[in-house]
Amino acid sequence: MAEVVLDGLEIRSVEEVHDRFAQALDLPDYYGRNLDALFDCLTDRRETMTVRLLHREALEDRLGRRGAAMVRLLRRAAEENPAVTLLEAEN
Repeated sequence: MAEVVLDGLEIRSVEEVHDRFAQALDLPDYYGRNLDALFDCLTDRRETMTVRLLHREALEDRLGRRGAAMVRLLRRAAEENPAVTLLEAEN
């Protein structure tokens, strides 16, 4: 089972988020590295995976609108795909 940890106290850019997903999910070089491509990867996934979202508010503060959009995307992907589990914690 794949796991991606997104800690808002550590993440500095949206590109870093894409790096973490690309590495954990072994995404191909042609992965688009944008929210649409990430959503497609998560909702098409058949193997189980967990996304641990820590310090969400800090992530949204650092990444602004793009961070808030990322959180919405993760929540929606977890709702649409039972293979994706999103765990949110503030600490």
